Amino acid sequence: MYKIFIAGSGGIGQAAGLILSHYDILDCKVILGDINKKAGKQAVEFVNSGAGKKDARFVLMPKQGSSAALDKVAKECDIILDCLPGSEAPRMAKLAKKFKCHYANLTEYVNETEQIMKIGAKAKTGFLLQTGLAPGFINVLACRLYEEFTARYGVEVVDHIEMKVGALSRHAAGPHFYAFTWSPVGVATEYLKDAYIVRDFEKVTIPALSGLENIIVDGEDYEDNFTSGGAADLPEFFEGKARDLDYKTIRYRGHYNWVKDKLSTMFAKKDKIALLQKEMLEKIPMVEDDKVIIYSCVKGKDSNGLLRGIEASYDIKPVQVGTKMLRAIQTTTACALCEAARILLQGNHKGVILQSQIPTDSFINGPFVKEFYGGLELK
Repeated sequence: MYKIFIAGSGGIGQAAGLILSHYDILDCKVILGDINKKAGKQAVEFVNSGAGKKDARFVLMPKQGSSAALDKVAKECDIILDCLPGSEAPRMAKLAKKFKCHYANLTEYVNETEQIMKIGAKAKTGFLLQTGLAPGFINVLACRLYEEFTARYGVEVVDHIEMKVGALSRHAAGPHFYAFTWSPVGVATEYLKDAYIVRDFEKVTIPALSGLENIIVDGEDYEDNFTSGGAADLPEFFEGKARDLDYKTIRYRGHYNWVKDKLSTMFAKKDKIALLQKEMLEKIPMVEDDKVIIYSCVKGKDSNGLLRGIEASYDIKPVQVGTKMLRAIQTTTACALCEAARILLQGNHKGVILQSQIPTDSFINGPFVKEFYGGLELK
């Protein structure tokens, strides 16, 4: 039986705990950690009551560093699933390396990811990074489409690889045309930190929110724009293989113009991330009723010079797991993290594993991901 420590018992941590406990995919026991004792115990009750079991338990985490209780849990666990804010990721990675357990996280933060790559470089266990929704599932999906495209059309180089994800409310009123369906921490960061893309076969840096376009997915009209972090390591991996590659965040039309207007009032001010986050929290509500829109495509010419394309899209709604209803953002993120845990625990992985290195079919058609995404069958 595996022992799985989930660091962070917010919405995603709770969902991961429930999914692991409810489905008989991994024989495991879950330990939830949090710096807030009340929140952590509520999360344990959520998991146990939802799964109809009493296996999950709680450990109180210190706000910084480690503690005797946290060290004890890390020592007895097989893997740490890091659902804490991205700034905490290096701390959890160091804990995993110290006690020789596997590690998987969700963060899109670039600097913290680079730190963890150094921490896990020579680890005796696997460190699977950025394995949620975006970064995470969307990157593996793009790699899967690229593999299919090159095999089907007899080429190795493609023209375009596009990755687009939107965590959206079911409804959105003006003027901002948005509602928070998950933690607001990080939204302002991805709107203001630079994005990495590929142009003319080379990785380049561009400002976030500098590529506003409209897109229709499954007949619905949206807009998208460059944001930071979602591309994971694909800009490096596809240098020389794709003429253009980018990641964009999908929103309802009108949202990005509202953000642009707000940023225009912050000209020359320091810490725009904090200012934008404060403005968004004051004007934009939190809602429970959500959906997640995912789109990826690979385009290029086949061996005969004919322009071809392969696309995949998903429209994920809330779903019941056990006795609990989970939001779309919870299941799409948490099931990918659980799939990463399965891959690490059932394999012989050591050191850092990036999105481009994940076995695509094993992940996308793996039992956890397939349960919520339905898998991907390409013809």
